[in-house]
Amino acid sequence: MDFIERIGYDSGAARLEESLAFAAEHGIHYLDFSADTGPNRVDNWPDDRLRAVRSVMDDHEITVTVHTASAVNVAEFAPHVSDGVDAYLRGNIDLARRITAHGVVVHAGMHFSSAFDERMAAARERLMRATDYAENSGVNLFFENLNREPDSAEVHYLGHTVEECRYFFDAITSERFGWAFTVNHANLVPEGIGGFIDSLDVNRIGEVRLADNTGEVEIHMLPGQGNIDFPATFRRLESAGYQGYYTMAFGSLDDKLAALDLFRSYGI
Repeated sequence: MDFIERIGYDSGAARLEESLAFAAEHGIHYLDFSADTGPNRVDNWPDDRLRAVRSVMDDHEITVTVHTASAVNVAEFAPHVSDGVDAYLRGNIDLARRITAHGVVVHAGMHFSSAFDERMAAARERLMRATDYAENSGVNLFFENLNREPDSAEVHYLGHTVEECRYFFDAITSERFGWAFTVNHANLVPEGIGGFIDSLDVNRIGEVRLADNTGEVEIHMLPGQGNIDFPATFRRLESAGYQGYYTMAFGSLDDKLAALDLFRSYGI
């Protein structure tokens, strides 16, 4: 696939069959979707539905990735709740296996201005367990670098800086544990987009997530509304050897189609 054919979008909780129909109509070959709520819930996939979805995927050469919720705290260590988070990740991995997905986007969780080291350790141990399960299931995990919250916020995401991401990547070396590089999140920290590309392994990227912002707070703006240099970012990634998928995570469906035209104009 050429550059534009590798750009898909995050369809969220929209019924996957409807998203696949839209993608097929517009020649889009990649979808990222949530299986937490609504018709895509992990417990709403009988075999006949899976067969029908896979048929559409095969006929139109569409690949999908399951995206877990960052609101589920992977850094949880409370009794009973902790077991539930493990089961949550396994459920998403099982769905990815059954639907023959590209992978599952996962996160490091969050902390509450206390117990930072304990939360980091809990998240790493949980993702190690999830990676073992994914290996046995033949499924890829893509660890997303999350966004920086304002210093005054009580809750902060883990895995939002290069240093915090390395804590996980250095410990989990499995080929099944890759990276979901979110450029708009990288734009919120001092190391910036270039710092992430320089410091982490581009070969581990399973998808690159796209939205714009002004480098101040997390907000998914349309390309051109913020200060991210998308042509430079694309060229940097492509020149580093990246040949995987991109995921538009902003705006309406019409906004995404317009962004494809914009990206096409870059001549990459």
